[in-house]
Amino acid sequence: MWNTHSLFASLAVAAFGILSLTSLEAFAAPIQSSNITKRAPTWSFPYGSTKVRGVNLGGWLVLEPWITPSLFDGTGNPAIVDEYTFGQYQDYNTAHAKLVNHWNTWITYNDLAAIKAAGLNHVRLPIGYWAWDISRGEPYHQGQLPYLNQAIGWCRTLGLKMIIDVHGAPGSQNGFDNSGQRINYPLWHTNSDNIARTNQIIKTLASAYSSQTDVVVGVAPLNEPAGFRGNDVLAVTRQYWYDSYGNLRYPYGTGQQGPLIEFISDAFQPPSYWTNFMHWSNGFEGVIMDTHYYGVFSQAEVSRSWDQQVQAACAKSSDITSFTLWTIVGEWSTAFTDCAKYLNGRGIGARYDGTYPGSSFVGSCAQWTGSGANFSAQYKTFLRRFWEAQATSFERGQGWIYWTWKAENADEWSYSAGLNYGWIPQNPTQRNYPNICG
Repeated sequence: MWNTHSLFASLAVAAFGILSLTSLEAFAAPIQSSNITKRAPTWSFPYGSTKVRGVNLGGWLVLEPWITPSLFDGTGNPAIVDEYTFGQYQDYNTAHAKLVNHWNTWITYNDLAAIKAAGLNHVRLPIGYWAWDISRGEPYHQGQLPYLNQAIGWCRTLGLKMIIDVHGAPGSQNGFDNSGQRINYPLWHTNSDNIARTNQIIKTLASAYSSQTDVVVGVAPLNEPAGFRGNDVLAVTRQYWYDSYGNLRYPYGTGQQGPLIEFISDAFQPPSYWTNFMHWSNGFEGVIMDTHYYGVFSQAEVSRSWDQQVQAACAKSSDITSFTLWTIVGEWSTAFTDCAKYLNGRGIGARYDGTYPGSSFVGSCAQWTGSGANFSAQYKTFLRRFWEAQATSFERGQGWIYWTWKAENADEWSYSAGLNYGWIPQNPTQRNYPNICG
């Protein structure tokens, strides 16, 4: 039942004989190569010659308890653990007023101006399906779209590129609170209605933004589908990437290509799983792989020494360069613990200090999270090394987008705090440790 849209994308591109510009191989030849047809659109950012260096606008149009714990603590209700329950368990007017105030203040023009001033060239903006569709009675609030469009205008003024990231899908694609709904098992892939609704949103995005690619370079059709759940999720995800390709790359209802790029998630799978998937040699064009890297979501990772964290980050470059599509690291941070309050979910502890169910104590969280004003000089030096190791490693691919721009009380995750306290350079190409990855 997932094949109702079938392989429209591959059939369409096969008919027009289009060569991909999104694989490393395609750029191996000079741009004048006669192998590149004139049908290939011109991207609004020079992918392949300029690295992606960007930051996520996390916790703005999709709430995350660890990014803005005050919004959740302020409800006085421990059952409110995500944006779904934020609407479900509060009076509508009360919840809506809080959301509108948050939307108005969390990300402003000044934030984007600071992002531009920091030498970054992309922002990735997470938004949930509910901004377009709550037709099945979901308790989400709407009103996000004017803020999305305002941010696009700000980016246009400043000269920033944007990736619109569908961070939550109907039924939840991963069960994480950042999908909008924290549940034990994701349901998006189990229901054809969920998938049809998500496909319709991608069509809506393509229609709205194919004419605005001076800013909106592309769309991530779905953030982090839970491929670790097995082939049931992966089979649906693979078909959804094909469907999204047709919807994004052919938005006009004809054989004419549009200019939007599709950013597909690796769904927590290794490069070998995706070998030649949607590859240029099969006629696909305008596809970039988005992989995420965090060294904090397992007991083994939080048990690493600082040097081991740096080594692991450097080693990640071999994965990134093994994908057969161009690849960016669309989320990463300088955190080396999972100590940030609510990072694992509201009311759930940390592996690092042994308060997460089934974890074992590594150390106290006290000195590793919170305000950077309280971080030791030694800790800040490590954060700089860790930032440089990751940025260097990820630029062996097509670049990176850091998670996230700001957080209320977790500066180890905050790009703006890193700039302020000095562990992130004002110029992202500057290195104190130029040989950190060899």
